[in-house]
Amino acid sequence: MTFLVPLPVIIPLLGAGLTLMLVRNPQAQRAVSLTTLSATLAVASALLFVTVRDGPQVMAIGGWAPPMGIVLVADKLAALMLVVSAAVTLCVLVYSIGQGMADGDEGTPLSIYHPTYLVLTAGVTNAFLSGDLFNLYVGFEVLLVASYVLLTLGSTENRIRAGTTYVVVSLLSSVVFLTALGLVYGATGTLNMAQLAGRLDDLPGNLTLILHVMLLLAFGIKAAVFPLAAWLPDSYPTAPAPVTAVFAGLLTKVGVYAIIRTETLLFPGGRITDFLMVFALATMIMGILGAVAQSDIKRLLSFTLISHIGYMLFGVGLSTISGLSGAIFYVAHHITIQTTLFLVAGLIEQRGGTTSLERLGGMARLTPLLSVLFFVPALNLAGIPPFSGYLGKLGLIQAGVDVATPLAYLLVAGGIATSLLTLYAISRVWNLAFWRSPQAETPPEADDDRDEATTGGPGQPGSLLPRLMVAPTFALVALTILLTVVAGPLFEITSQAATDLIARTPYIEAVFPDGAP
Repeated sequence: MTFLVPLPVIIPLLGAGLTLMLVRNPQAQRAVSLTTLSATLAVASALLFVTVRDGPQVMAIGGWAPPMGIVLVADKLAALMLVVSAAVTLCVLVYSIGQGMADGDEGTPLSIYHPTYLVLTAGVTNAFLSGDLFNLYVGFEVLLVASYVLLTLGSTENRIRAGTTYVVVSLLSSVVFLTALGLVYGATGTLNMAQLAGRLDDLPGNLTLILHVMLLLAFGIKAAVFPLAAWLPDSYPTAPAPVTAVFAGLLTKVGVYAIIRTETLLFPGGRITDFLMVFALATMIMGILGAVAQSDIKRLLSFTLISHIGYMLFGVGLSTISGLSGAIFYVAHHITIQTTLFLVAGLIEQRGGTTSLERLGGMARLTPLLSVLFFVPALNLAGIPPFSGYLGKLGLIQAGVDVATPLAYLLVAGGIATSLLTLYAISRVWNLAFWRSPQAETPPEADDDRDEATTGGPGQPGSLLPRLMVAPTFALVALTILLTVVAGPLFEITSQAATDLIARTPYIEAVFPDGAP
């Protein structure tokens, strides 16, 4: 079944080319994009099934055997990330189509949006499947180039300014990453990760430390790890809601994925593990303190995004099977939750005309459906039982207690405090935007001929929201609940993935069956 491995990259690229040819036919573009991402989700699901049953799947591109050629590797970790990312990108695409119809496609040049969105998807999938560091770099650059375009859609002053900051920071991280690649190749003669797993062990300790720090610095910027995350709250909230949602849900997680892959395969038990745990704690605390100080829903969610990256680093820093399993589970959980909440923020802006907590009010009475769509993932984000957020945090806390070091206990305390502050932050949103009385200036009602999903009928003060925006948001809310329902089997997959990551041999032997040269 190795023929499946390159398809999550090839299918979106082919779809991007086809949508670019259909620039004069927006309806055809939409159909192609939906078909492309649906096919990507189906292939990713098949890959997950195959990797769980048979182990890692490897494809040598162009028939060039590694380490001479580029390899794509789908193990349990990569396949799980592919499934979650494909489901999220499909839902966000439907949401963006609904928003475009509701807004008359104003400010959203669809001829640019669809091919760029599919190229972004291809960059993400390529990063997840990359079997060598240079191809990982290529995946990052593909998704970053596409993200530059998506971030500045509409060409407003705020978006251009935020896009400039994002471009500068991204280029800085890319330069650091490329410099690290040159040093790694100069020291080892290869960039194949399976081969590097053996060669890095033979390098002098100080040289290995330098390479480790440089790669971690590059990935830390991309993952928005404190103190390298100051760019994120100013960049993401200015973009259109679908763009913000897919950025928040996926792009930082690609950085986290790269950290997980390199920390386990290339630098197992590295000398800076304790420092990684310190940064995890700082990311959790500083991010959530920033969130509680915000008066805008998008900026608040951006800071919670930073904060919860700390939970993932917590699990990676523990360097245990249970810690890694909890981190992988939390990545899958957080991709869906963060994407859902940003889509809900877009619905709030669509209905209330703003995401400012100072101007919103009475949304629970005006739009009961929207209240439910916010309430469920918000509680999940805060880690309220029995949702997947609670289960993921519980797994990480148990892993920290099992390690039983002072730093691990400190991280456990920090994780609990962050969860409580997250609950406080989302409670502020609920109290101010949904529960309190409406503000003096009531947002204008939608046009009667608008495509709506209403609970009170046309023209009534119900949930006057476009159906194609509500449906994918509801689907993601259902997916977050499904993660809770299937938490047992999902934890089994993440535990198997963590076991393989710690052992390293399943990955290395899949790439080099006869032993790494």
